[in-house]
Amino acid sequence: MANGGIIGPVVDPTRGDLTTTFTVSGTYNNPLAGPLQADYLVVAGGGAGGITTGGGGGGAGGYRTSFPGGTALTLASPSYPVTVGAGGTGGSPGVAGTNGSPSIFSTITSTGGGYGGWQNCTPQKNGAPGGSGGGTRYNGGATGGTGNSPPVSPSQGNPGGNGSGIAYAGSGGGGASAAGNVGTPTSGGAGGAGSPNSISGSAVFYAGGGGGSTVCQPGGPAPGGSGGGGSGAKEPIGAISTAGTDNTGGGGGAGANPGPAPASNGGSGIVIINQELAGPIQASGVWSMNDVYGYVKCGEWPKRTVSVDVDYLVVAGGGGGGYSGGGAGGYRTSFPGGTKITLSGVGGISIPVTVGAGGTTDTDGNPSIFSTITSTGGGKGGALNGSGNPGGSGGGAGYGCAAVTAGTGNSPPVSPSQGNSGGAVGTGAPGPSGGGGGGGGASAAGSQGTPQAPGVGGAGSANSITGSPVSYSGGGGGSGRGTSAPGGVGGGGASGYYSPNTPSGTAIPAENGTANTGGGGGAAGVRLDGNTNTGKGSGGSGIVILRAPSGTALSVSPGTNTVTTAPCGAQIATFTVTGVGTLTVS
Repeated sequence: MANGGIIGPVVDPTRGDLTTTFTVSGTYNNPLAGPLQADYLVVAGGGAGGITTGGGGGGAGGYRTSFPGGTALTLASPSYPVTVGAGGTGGSPGVAGTNGSPSIFSTITSTGGGYGGWQNCTPQKNGAPGGSGGGTRYNGGATGGTGNSPPVSPSQGNPGGNGSGIAYAGSGGGGASAAGNVGTPTSGGAGGAGSPNSISGSAVFYAGGGGGSTVCQPGGPAPGGSGGGGSGAKEPIGAISTAGTDNTGGGGGAGANPGPAPASNGGSGIVIINQELAGPIQASGVWSMNDVYGYVKCGEWPKRTVSVDVDYLVVAGGGGGGYSGGGAGGYRTSFPGGTKITLSGVGGISIPVTVGAGGTTDTDGNPSIFSTITSTGGGKGGALNGSGNPGGSGGGAGYGCAAVTAGTGNSPPVSPSQGNSGGAVGTGAPGPSGGGGGGGGASAAGSQGTPQAPGVGGAGSANSITGSPVSYSGGGGGSGRGTSAPGGVGGGGASGYYSPNTPSGTAIPAENGTANTGGGGGAAGVRLDGNTNTGKGSGGSGIVILRAPSGTALSVSPGTNTVTTAPCGAQIATFTVTGVGTLTVS
Protein backbone atom coordinates (compact mmCIF):
# COMPACT_ATOMS: atom_id res chain seq x y z
CA MET A 1 0.00 0.00 0.00
CA ALA A 2 1.15 3.52 -0.79
CA ASN A 3 0.87 4.62 2.81
CA GLY A 4 2.95 1.75 4.19
CA GLY A 5 0.14 -0.55 5.30
CA ILE A 6 -2.25 1.83 7.08
CA ILE A 7 -5.61 2.54 5.50
CA GLY A 8 -6.74 6.07 6.16
CA PRO A 9 -5.22 9.57 6.23
CA VAL A 10 -1.53 9.94 7.04
CA VAL A 11 -0.71 12.32 9.93
CA ASP A 12 3.02 12.83 10.40
CA PRO A 13 4.44 13.38 13.89
CA THR A 14 4.99 17.06 14.66
CA ARG A 15 7.13 19.08 17.05
CA GLY A 16 5.94 21.73 19.48
CA ASP A 17 7.90 24.72 20.71
CA LEU A 18 10.80 24.36 23.18
CA THR A 19 11.20 26.85 26.04
CA THR A 20 14.56 26.93 27.86
CA THR A 21 15.26 29.10 30.92
CA PHE A 22 18.75 30.11 32.07
CA THR A 23 19.03 31.43 35.63
CA VAL A 24 22.83 31.08 35.49
CA SER A 25 25.22 31.25 32.57
CA GLY A 26 25.50 28.20 30.33
CA THR A 27 25.22 26.93 26.75
CA TYR A 28 22.10 26.69 24.62
CA ASN A 29 22.30 23.61 22.39
CA ASN A 30 20.25 23.99 19.23
CA PRO A 31 18.10 20.82 19.25
CA LEU A 32 17.73 20.55 15.47
CA ALA A 33 19.94 21.01 12.45
CA GLY A 34 19.17 23.95 10.20
CA PRO A 35 18.11 27.50 10.98
CA LEU A 36 15.01 27.91 13.14
CA GLN A 37 13.29 30.96 14.63
CA ALA A 38 13.56 31.66 18.37
CA ASP A 39 11.89 34.25 20.57
CA TYR A 40 13.93 35.54 23.48
CA LEU A 41 13.80 37.42 26.77
CA VAL A 42 17.19 38.74 27.91
CA VAL A 43 17.28 40.63 31.24
CA ALA A 44 20.54 41.92 32.71
CA GLY A 45 21.52 42.19 36.37
CA GLY A 46 20.08 45.13 38.34
CA GLY A 47 22.25 47.92 39.72
CA ALA A 48 23.02 48.34 43.42
CA GLY A 49 21.26 50.97 45.50
CA GLY A 50 23.17 53.91 46.97
CA ILE A 51 24.45 52.99 50.44
CA THR A 52 23.76 56.25 52.31
CA THR A 53 20.64 57.78 53.84
CA GLY A 54 18.79 59.68 51.12
CA GLY A 55 20.52 57.55 48.47
CA GLY A 56 19.14 56.59 45.07
CA GLY A 57 17.69 53.21 44.15
CA GLY A 58 19.51 50.96 41.71
CA GLY A 59 18.37 50.87 38.09
CA ALA A 60 16.85 47.70 36.67
CA GLY A 61 18.84 45.52 34.33
CA GLY A 62 18.25 46.07 30.63
CA TYR A 63 15.10 44.33 29.35
CA ARG A 64 15.08 43.12 25.74
CA THR A 65 12.55 40.73 24.23
CA SER A 66 10.94 39.64 20.97
CA PHE A 67 7.89 38.16 22.70
CA PRO A 68 5.18 38.68 21.75
CA GLY A 69 5.16 40.03 18.23
CA GLY A 70 8.75 41.20 17.88
CA THR A 71 11.52 40.12 15.54
CA ALA A 72 12.68 36.62 16.45
CA LEU A 73 16.30 35.47 16.10
CA THR A 74 17.36 32.97 13.44
CA LEU A 75 19.47 30.24 15.06
CA ALA A 76 21.66 28.25 12.69
CA SER A 77 24.67 27.28 14.81
CA PRO A 78 24.67 24.06 16.85
CA SER A 79 25.23 25.90 20.16
CA TYR A 80 25.26 29.39 21.64
CA PRO A 81 26.87 30.63 24.85
CA VAL A 82 24.42 32.26 27.28
CA THR A 83 25.52 34.85 29.84
CA VAL A 84 23.25 35.67 32.78
CA GLY A 85 24.39 38.92 34.40
CA ALA A 86 24.97 39.21 38.14
CA GLY A 87 23.35 41.98 40.15
CA GLY A 88 25.43 44.95 41.24
CA THR A 89 27.13 44.77 44.63
CA GLY A 90 26.08 47.15 47.40
CA GLY A 91 28.76 49.57 48.52
CA SER A 92 29.89 50.62 51.99
CA PRO A 93 30.56 53.99 53.64
CA GLY A 94 32.96 55.75 51.28
CA VAL A 95 32.67 53.09 48.57
CA ALA A 96 30.15 53.21 45.73
CA GLY A 97 28.03 50.25 44.72
CA THR A 98 28.39 48.77 41.26
CA ASN A 99 26.35 48.46 38.10
CA GLY A 100 24.72 45.16 37.26
CA SER A 101 26.39 42.91 34.70
CA PRO A 102 25.09 42.35 31.14
CA SER A 103 23.13 39.32 29.97
CA ILE A 104 23.89 38.03 26.46
CA PHE A 105 22.33 35.59 24.00
CA SER A 106 23.34 35.42 20.33
CA THR A 107 23.29 39.01 18.99
CA ILE A 108 21.26 40.37 21.93
CA THR A 109 23.02 42.15 24.79
CA SER A 110 21.09 43.72 27.66
CA THR A 111 23.10 46.21 29.73
CA GLY A 112 23.34 45.99 33.51
CA GLY A 113 21.37 48.49 35.60
CA GLY A 114 23.08 51.64 36.89
CA TYR A 115 23.95 52.04 40.58
CA GLY A 116 22.20 54.65 42.73
CA GLY A 117 23.67 58.00 43.77
CA TRP A 118 25.33 57.92 47.18
CA GLN A 119 27.27 61.09 48.17
CA ASN A 120 26.77 64.87 48.23
CA CYS A 121 29.49 65.67 45.73
CA THR A 122 29.42 65.45 41.94
CA PRO A 123 29.33 63.00 40.20
CA GLN A 124 28.70 60.64 43.14
CA LYS A 125 25.29 62.15 43.89
CA ASN A 126 24.10 61.27 40.38
CA GLY A 127 22.73 57.91 39.35
CA ALA A 128 24.82 55.82 36.97
CA PRO A 129 23.64 55.06 33.42
CA GLY A 130 22.69 51.52 32.40
CA GLY A 131 19.95 49.36 30.96
CA SER A 132 17.83 51.44 33.32
CA GLY A 133 19.54 54.28 35.18
CA GLY A 134 20.16 54.56 38.91
CA GLY A 135 18.23 57.10 41.00
CA THR A 136 19.96 60.10 42.53
CA ARG A 137 20.77 61.04 46.07
CA TYR A 138 18.35 63.66 47.37
CA ASN A 139 20.52 66.68 46.37
CA GLY A 140 18.84 69.30 44.19
CA GLY A 141 20.34 69.41 40.70
CA ALA A 142 21.44 65.77 40.80
CA THR A 143 20.51 63.85 37.67
CA GLY A 144 19.21 60.33 37.37
CA GLY A 145 21.28 57.88 35.37
CA THR A 146 20.18 57.60 31.75
CA GLY A 147 18.38 54.44 30.71
CA ASN A 148 18.68 52.53 27.43
CA SER A 149 22.44 53.02 27.55
CA PRO A 150 23.83 52.19 25.05
CA PRO A 151 20.72 52.91 22.96
CA VAL A 152 18.87 50.03 21.29
CA SER A 153 15.44 49.79 19.70
CA PRO A 154 13.03 48.99 21.25
CA SER A 155 14.38 50.69 24.36
CA GLN A 156 15.80 48.43 27.06
CA GLY A 157 14.97 50.71 30.00
CA ASN A 158 14.33 54.12 31.52
CA PRO A 159 16.19 56.79 33.53
CA GLY A 160 16.44 57.02 37.28
CA GLY A 161 14.66 59.78 39.18
CA ASN A 162 16.34 63.21 39.46
CA GLY A 163 17.34 64.83 42.76
CA SER A 164 14.36 65.91 44.84
CA GLY A 165 16.04 68.79 46.65
CA ILE A 166 14.15 67.57 49.74
CA ALA A 167 16.39 66.62 52.63
CA TYR A 168 17.08 62.89 52.63
CA ALA A 169 14.35 61.91 50.12
CA GLY A 170 16.34 59.82 47.62
CA SER A 171 14.90 58.98 44.20
CA GLY A 172 14.06 55.61 42.69
CA GLY A 173 15.93 53.72 40.01
CA GLY A 174 14.46 53.35 36.52
CA GLY A 175 12.51 50.27 35.42
CA ALA A 176 11.76 48.57 32.13
CA SER A 177 8.44 50.37 31.61
CA ALA A 178 8.78 53.58 33.68
CA ALA A 179 11.34 56.06 34.99
CA GLY A 180 12.27 56.11 38.65
CA ASN A 181 10.15 58.37 40.86
CA VAL A 182 11.53 61.49 42.50
CA GLY A 183 11.58 61.63 46.31
CA THR A 184 8.75 63.57 47.96
CA PRO A 185 8.08 65.35 51.25
CA THR A 186 6.43 62.15 52.50
CA SER A 187 8.75 59.38 51.25
CA GLY A 188 11.68 58.38 49.11
CA GLY A 189 10.99 57.86 45.42
CA ALA A 190 9.57 54.48 44.37
CA GLY A 191 11.42 52.42 41.78
CA GLY A 192 10.20 52.53 38.20
CA ALA A 193 7.84 49.74 37.17
CA GLY A 194 9.09 46.69 35.32
CA SER A 195 7.37 44.85 32.47
CA PRO A 196 5.36 41.60 32.38
CA ASN A 197 6.26 38.85 29.93
CA SER A 198 4.59 35.49 29.22
CA ILE A 199 7.34 33.81 27.19
CA SER A 200 7.55 31.09 29.87
CA GLY A 201 3.80 30.41 29.67
CA SER A 202 2.52 32.71 32.42
CA ALA A 203 2.93 36.43 33.01
CA VAL A 204 5.94 37.35 35.19
CA PHE A 205 7.22 40.88 35.89
CA TYR A 206 10.88 41.66 35.30
CA ALA A 207 13.27 44.64 35.61
CA GLY A 208 11.75 46.87 38.31
CA GLY A 209 13.83 49.75 39.73
CA GLY A 210 14.97 49.99 43.36
CA GLY A 211 13.38 52.44 45.83
CA GLY A 212 15.22 55.45 47.27
CA SER A 213 16.04 55.74 50.98
CA THR A 214 14.91 58.41 53.42
CA VAL A 215 15.07 59.58 57.01
CA CYS A 216 12.77 62.50 57.81
CA GLN A 217 9.74 61.73 55.67
CA PRO A 218 6.62 60.49 57.51
CA GLY A 219 5.71 57.74 55.02
CA GLY A 220 7.03 54.19 54.96
CA PRO A 221 10.03 52.86 53.04
CA ALA A 222 9.92 53.56 49.30
CA PRO A 223 8.88 50.40 47.42
CA GLY A 224 10.75 48.92 44.51
CA GLY A 225 9.11 48.75 41.11
CA SER A 226 7.05 45.70 40.11
CA GLY A 227 9.51 43.20 38.68
CA GLY A 228 11.85 42.54 41.59
CA GLY A 229 12.92 46.05 42.59
CA GLY A 230 14.14 46.25 46.20
CA SER A 231 12.63 48.69 48.70
CA GLY A 232 14.62 51.60 50.13
CA ALA A 233 15.63 51.96 53.77
CA LYS A 234 14.10 54.41 56.22
CA GLU A 235 15.90 55.78 59.26
CA PRO A 236 15.71 56.16 62.20
CA ILE A 237 13.04 53.45 62.46
CA GLY A 238 15.57 50.80 61.47
CA ALA A 239 13.96 49.68 58.21
CA ILE A 240 16.80 48.36 56.08
CA SER A 241 16.74 48.19 52.32
CA THR A 242 16.01 45.00 50.40
CA ALA A 243 17.99 43.56 47.54
CA GLY A 244 16.63 43.25 44.03
CA THR A 245 15.07 39.83 43.44
CA ASP A 246 17.36 37.36 41.71
CA ASN A 247 16.47 36.32 38.15
CA THR A 248 14.31 39.39 37.63
CA GLY A 249 17.01 42.04 37.08
CA GLY A 250 15.45 44.20 39.82
CA GLY A 251 17.45 47.16 41.11
CA GLY A 252 18.62 47.17 44.73
CA GLY A 253 16.91 49.42 47.27
CA ALA A 254 18.95 52.36 48.57
CA GLY A 255 20.49 51.74 51.99
CA ALA A 256 21.14 53.87 55.04
CA ASN A 257 24.50 54.68 56.54
CA PRO A 258 25.62 52.61 58.34
CA GLY A 259 23.47 49.84 56.91
CA PRO A 260 24.16 46.30 55.69
CA ALA A 261 25.43 46.69 52.14
CA PRO A 262 24.23 43.27 50.86
CA ALA A 263 20.64 44.47 51.26
CA SER A 264 21.33 47.00 48.50
CA ASN A 265 22.51 44.44 45.93
CA GLY A 266 20.81 44.29 42.56
CA GLY A 267 19.02 41.11 41.45
CA SER A 268 20.62 38.79 38.91
CA GLY A 269 19.25 38.59 35.38
CA ILE A 270 17.64 35.83 33.34
CA VAL A 271 17.57 34.51 29.75
CA ILE A 272 14.56 32.63 28.35
CA ILE A 273 14.53 31.16 24.82
CA ASN A 274 11.43 29.88 23.04
CA GLN A 275 12.33 28.05 19.82
CA GLU A 276 9.61 27.07 17.39
CA LEU A 277 9.18 23.45 16.28
CA ALA A 278 12.05 22.31 18.48
CA GLY A 279 10.23 20.51 21.28
CA PRO A 280 9.58 16.78 21.67
CA ILE A 281 7.88 15.01 18.75
CA GLN A 282 4.15 14.46 19.14
CA ALA A 283 1.82 12.40 16.98
CA SER A 284 -1.95 12.21 16.67
CA GLY A 285 -4.41 10.52 14.36
CA VAL A 286 -3.07 7.88 11.93
CA TRP A 287 0.50 7.67 10.60
CA SER A 288 2.23 5.52 8.03
CA MET A 289 4.36 2.47 8.83
CA ASN A 290 7.17 4.01 6.79
CA ASP A 291 7.18 7.06 9.07
CA VAL A 292 7.03 4.87 12.18
CA TYR A 293 10.07 2.94 10.99
CA GLY A 294 11.98 6.11 10.05
CA TYR A 295 11.38 7.92 13.34
CA VAL A 296 12.09 4.81 15.46
CA LYS A 297 15.34 4.23 13.55
CA CYS A 298 16.42 7.81 14.38
CA GLY A 299 15.39 7.40 18.01
CA GLU A 300 12.78 10.14 17.62
CA TRP A 301 9.49 8.26 17.87
CA PRO A 302 7.27 10.20 20.29
CA LYS A 303 6.84 9.15 23.87
CA ARG A 304 3.47 9.04 25.59
CA THR A 305 1.97 12.23 26.99
CA VAL A 306 1.89 12.33 30.79
CA SER A 307 -0.92 14.33 32.40
CA VAL A 308 -1.91 14.56 36.06
CA ASP A 309 -4.08 16.84 38.23
CA VAL A 310 -2.46 17.78 41.54
CA ASP A 311 -3.62 19.50 44.69
CA TYR A 312 -1.19 21.93 46.28
CA LEU A 313 -0.32 23.69 49.51
CA VAL A 314 2.18 26.53 49.00
CA VAL A 315 3.34 28.37 52.14
CA ALA A 316 5.95 31.13 51.98
CA GLY A 317 8.60 32.03 54.56
CA GLY A 318 7.44 34.03 57.56
CA GLY A 319 8.58 37.60 58.23
CA GLY A 320 11.20 38.33 60.87
CA GLY A 321 10.22 39.91 64.17
CA GLY A 322 11.08 43.49 65.07
CA TYR A 323 9.43 45.48 67.84
CA SER A 324 6.25 43.78 66.66
CA GLY A 325 5.47 40.31 65.38
CA GLY A 326 6.50 39.16 61.92
CA GLY A 327 3.69 38.36 59.50
CA ALA A 328 3.11 34.77 58.44
CA GLY A 329 4.14 33.60 55.00
CA GLY A 330 1.41 33.62 52.37
CA TYR A 331 -0.85 30.54 52.51
CA ARG A 332 -2.37 29.25 49.25
CA THR A 333 -4.00 25.86 48.75
CA SER A 334 -6.44 23.91 46.58
CA PHE A 335 -7.12 21.28 49.24
CA PRO A 336 -9.81 20.37 49.85
CA GLY A 337 -12.23 21.26 47.09
CA GLY A 338 -10.31 23.95 45.22
CA THR A 339 -9.08 24.10 41.64
CA LYS A 340 -6.23 21.67 41.03
CA ILE A 341 -3.29 22.33 38.72
CA THR A 342 -2.95 20.18 35.60
CA LEU A 343 0.60 19.14 34.72
CA SER A 344 1.32 17.60 31.33
CA GLY A 345 4.31 16.79 29.18
CA VAL A 346 5.55 14.41 26.54
CA GLY A 347 7.51 11.54 28.06
CA GLY A 348 7.26 13.00 31.56
CA ILE A 349 7.11 16.22 33.53
CA SER A 350 9.82 18.13 35.35
CA ILE A 351 8.87 21.36 37.12
CA PRO A 352 10.77 23.60 39.56
CA VAL A 353 9.46 24.08 43.10
CA THR A 354 10.70 26.96 45.28
CA VAL A 355 10.52 26.92 49.09
CA GLY A 356 10.93 30.39 50.59
CA ALA A 357 13.29 30.97 53.50
CA GLY A 358 12.04 32.75 56.59
CA GLY A 359 13.10 36.35 57.02
CA THR A 360 15.91 37.02 59.44
CA THR A 361 15.18 39.61 62.13
CA ASP A 362 13.84 42.85 60.65
CA THR A 363 13.47 41.39 57.13
CA ASP A 364 10.60 40.04 55.05
CA GLY A 365 10.14 36.34 54.36
CA ASN A 366 10.77 34.89 50.90
CA PRO A 367 8.18 33.60 48.42
CA SER A 368 7.36 29.95 47.72
CA ILE A 369 6.43 29.02 44.15
CA PHE A 370 4.83 26.09 42.33
CA SER A 371 3.68 26.36 38.72
CA THR A 372 1.38 29.42 38.52
CA ILE A 373 1.03 29.69 42.31
CA THR A 374 3.23 32.18 44.19
CA SER A 375 2.78 32.75 47.91
CA THR A 376 4.36 35.99 49.13
CA GLY A 377 6.75 36.09 52.08
CA GLY A 378 5.45 37.47 55.37
CA GLY A 379 6.03 41.14 56.13
CA LYS A 380 8.63 41.97 58.75
CA GLY A 381 7.53 43.32 62.10
CA GLY A 382 7.79 47.06 62.60
CA ALA A 383 10.93 48.55 64.13
CA LEU A 384 10.83 50.73 67.25
CA ASN A 385 8.28 53.43 66.33
CA GLY A 386 8.09 51.88 62.85
CA SER A 387 5.40 50.47 60.59
CA GLY A 388 5.09 46.79 59.74
CA ASN A 389 5.74 45.66 56.18
CA PRO A 390 3.07 44.24 53.85
CA GLY A 391 3.30 40.63 52.71
CA GLY A 392 1.44 37.34 52.49
CA SER A 393 0.40 38.35 55.99
CA GLY A 394 1.51 41.75 57.27
CA GLY A 395 3.91 42.55 60.09
CA GLY A 396 2.56 44.24 63.21
CA ALA A 397 3.00 47.94 63.98
CA GLY A 398 6.09 48.56 66.11
CA TYR A 399 6.22 49.24 69.84
CA GLY A 400 6.69 52.86 70.82
CA CYS A 401 5.08 56.27 71.03
CA ALA A 402 4.54 56.91 67.30
CA ALA A 403 1.23 56.45 65.47
CA VAL A 404 2.57 53.94 62.95
CA THR A 405 0.67 51.41 60.86
CA ALA A 406 0.54 47.64 60.56
CA GLY A 407 1.51 45.91 57.33
CA THR A 408 -1.33 44.83 55.05
CA GLY A 409 -1.87 41.14 54.27
CA ASN A 410 -2.73 39.44 50.97
CA SER A 411 -0.18 41.64 49.23
CA PRO A 412 -0.19 41.41 46.26
CA PRO A 413 -3.89 40.46 46.28
CA VAL A 414 -4.97 36.97 45.20
CA SER A 415 -8.24 35.07 45.55
CA PRO A 416 -8.78 33.30 47.89
CA SER A 417 -6.79 35.59 50.18
CA GLN A 418 -3.31 34.38 51.19
CA GLY A 419 -3.24 36.14 54.56
CA ASN A 420 -4.22 38.98 56.88
CA SER A 421 -2.92 42.27 58.20
CA GLY A 422 -0.74 42.73 61.27
CA GLY A 423 -2.01 44.19 64.51
CA ALA A 424 -2.01 47.91 65.25
CA VAL A 425 0.20 49.59 67.83
CA GLY A 426 -1.24 49.93 71.32
CA THR A 427 -3.56 52.79 72.14
CA GLY A 428 -0.83 54.49 74.13
CA ALA A 429 0.59 55.88 70.87
CA PRO A 430 1.01 58.72 70.20
CA GLY A 431 2.09 59.56 73.71
CA PRO A 432 3.06 56.87 76.21
CA SER A 433 4.56 53.79 74.60
CA GLY A 434 2.02 51.45 73.03
CA GLY A 435 2.62 47.71 72.74
CA GLY A 436 3.62 46.31 69.35
CA GLY A 437 0.98 44.49 67.31
CA GLY A 438 1.02 40.80 66.53
CA GLY A 439 1.89 39.63 63.05
CA GLY A 440 -0.97 38.64 60.77
CA GLY A 441 -1.81 34.97 60.22
CA ALA A 442 -3.48 32.93 57.49
CA SER A 443 -6.91 32.92 59.12
CA ALA A 444 -6.83 36.01 61.39
CA ALA A 445 -5.23 39.42 61.70
CA GLY A 446 -2.67 40.07 64.42
CA SER A 447 -4.05 41.50 67.66
CA GLN A 448 -3.60 45.15 68.53
CA GLY A 449 -1.24 45.99 71.36
CA THR A 450 -2.43 47.87 74.42
CA PRO A 451 -0.60 50.57 76.37
CA GLN A 452 2.72 48.89 77.17
CA ALA A 453 1.38 45.36 76.43
CA PRO A 454 1.92 43.30 73.25
CA GLY A 455 -0.58 41.97 70.71
CA VAL A 456 -0.96 38.24 70.00
CA GLY A 457 0.00 36.78 66.63
CA GLY A 458 -2.83 36.03 64.19
CA ALA A 459 -3.95 32.40 63.92
CA GLY A 460 -2.86 30.24 61.00
CA SER A 461 -4.89 27.63 59.12
CA ALA A 462 -5.06 23.85 59.41
CA ASN A 463 -4.71 21.66 56.32
CA SER A 464 -4.97 17.86 55.85
CA ILE A 465 -3.37 17.56 52.42
CA THR A 466 -0.92 14.98 53.86
CA GLY A 467 -3.72 12.94 55.41
CA SER A 468 -3.66 14.48 58.88
CA PRO A 469 -4.30 18.09 59.95
CA VAL A 470 -1.32 20.41 60.44
CA SER A 471 -1.52 24.16 61.08
CA TYR A 472 0.54 26.63 59.05
CA SER A 473 1.15 30.40 58.78
CA GLY A 474 0.67 31.76 62.29
CA GLY A 475 1.78 35.34 63.01
CA GLY A 476 4.52 36.26 65.49
CA GLY A 477 3.76 37.74 68.92
CA GLY A 478 4.15 41.51 69.42
CA SER A 479 6.41 43.52 71.70
CA GLY A 480 5.64 44.98 75.11
CA ARG A 481 7.08 45.72 78.54
CA GLY A 482 7.17 42.89 81.00
CA THR A 483 5.03 40.28 79.26
CA SER A 484 5.33 37.89 76.34
CA ALA A 485 2.69 37.51 73.64
CA PRO A 486 2.18 34.07 72.07
CA GLY A 487 2.50 33.53 68.36
CA GLY A 488 -0.49 32.40 66.35
CA VAL A 489 -1.24 28.68 66.01
CA GLY A 490 0.65 27.51 62.94
CA GLY A 491 4.24 28.14 63.93
CA GLY A 492 4.20 31.79 65.01
CA GLY A 493 7.00 32.65 67.46
CA ALA A 494 6.28 34.12 70.90
CA SER A 495 7.80 37.49 71.80
CA GLY A 496 10.66 37.86 74.24
CA TYR A 497 10.43 39.01 77.84
CA TYR A 498 12.45 39.52 81.06
CA SER A 499 12.31 37.19 84.08
CA PRO A 500 11.91 38.85 86.51
CA ASN A 501 10.98 42.10 84.79
CA THR A 502 13.69 44.22 86.46
CA PRO A 503 16.97 45.75 85.33
CA SER A 504 18.74 42.66 86.69
CA GLY A 505 16.28 40.20 85.13
CA THR A 506 17.25 37.50 82.65
CA ALA A 507 16.42 38.21 79.01
CA ILE A 508 14.31 35.42 77.49
CA PRO A 509 14.75 35.80 73.71
CA ALA A 510 11.91 35.87 71.25
CA GLU A 511 11.08 32.61 69.49
CA ASN A 512 11.74 31.99 65.83
CA GLY A 513 8.82 30.98 63.65
CA THR A 514 8.70 27.19 63.33
CA ALA A 515 10.55 25.82 60.31
CA ASN A 516 8.37 24.63 57.40
CA THR A 517 5.24 26.33 58.71
CA GLY A 518 5.79 29.88 57.46
CA GLY A 519 5.27 31.19 61.01
CA GLY A 520 6.23 34.80 61.75
CA GLY A 521 9.10 35.57 64.11
CA GLY A 522 8.41 36.82 67.62
CA ALA A 523 9.10 40.43 68.58
CA ALA A 524 11.71 41.74 70.99
CA GLY A 525 10.56 42.09 74.58
CA VAL A 526 11.22 45.41 76.30
CA ARG A 527 12.39 45.64 79.90
CA LEU A 528 10.07 47.43 82.31
CA ASP A 529 12.37 50.45 82.45
CA GLY A 530 12.31 50.54 78.62
CA ASN A 531 16.09 50.58 78.25
CA THR A 532 16.80 47.37 76.39
CA ASN A 533 15.31 44.42 74.51
CA THR A 534 15.64 40.66 74.46
CA GLY A 535 16.46 40.11 70.80
CA LYS A 536 14.08 39.25 67.97
CA GLY A 537 12.94 36.02 66.30
CA SER A 538 13.43 35.01 62.66
CA GLY A 539 10.56 33.85 60.48
CA GLY A 540 10.00 30.14 59.85
CA SER A 541 10.77 28.70 56.43
CA GLY A 542 7.93 27.81 54.09
CA ILE A 543 6.80 24.50 52.63
CA VAL A 544 5.28 23.15 49.41
CA ILE A 545 3.16 19.97 49.48
CA LEU A 546 1.72 18.38 46.33
CA ARG A 547 -0.89 15.58 46.26
CA ALA A 548 -1.33 13.37 43.18
CA PRO A 549 -3.71 10.43 42.57
CA SER A 550 -2.83 6.91 43.65
CA GLY A 551 -0.44 5.21 41.23
CA THR A 552 1.23 8.42 40.03
CA ALA A 553 5.01 8.02 39.78
CA LEU A 554 6.55 11.00 41.60
CA SER A 555 10.15 11.81 42.46
CA VAL A 556 11.75 14.88 44.03
CA SER A 557 15.14 16.52 44.30
CA PRO A 558 17.16 17.30 46.28
CA GLY A 559 16.76 13.98 48.06
CA THR A 560 16.05 15.50 51.46
CA ASN A 561 12.60 16.38 50.13
CA THR A 562 10.25 13.38 50.31
CA VAL A 563 7.56 11.34 48.55
CA THR A 564 5.14 9.42 50.77
CA THR A 565 1.83 7.60 50.41
CA ALA A 566 -1.26 8.87 52.22
CA PRO A 567 -3.62 6.35 53.88
CA CYS A 568 -5.97 6.68 50.90
CA GLY A 569 -3.14 5.83 48.48
CA ALA A 570 -2.58 9.38 47.21
CA GLN A 571 1.05 10.26 46.47
CA ILE A 572 2.40 13.16 48.54
CA ALA A 573 5.49 15.14 47.48
CA THR A 574 6.75 17.35 50.32
CA PHE A 575 9.35 20.07 49.73
CA THR A 576 10.97 21.35 52.93
CA VAL A 577 14.41 22.41 51.67
CA THR A 578 14.69 26.15 51.05
CA GLY A 579 15.64 27.15 47.54
CA VAL A 580 14.70 25.55 44.23
CA GLY A 581 13.94 21.82 43.99
CA THR A 582 12.38 19.72 41.23
CA LEU A 583 9.23 17.61 40.97
CA THR A 584 9.36 14.85 38.33
CA VAL A 585 6.32 12.89 37.11
CA SER A 586 7.11 9.90 34.91
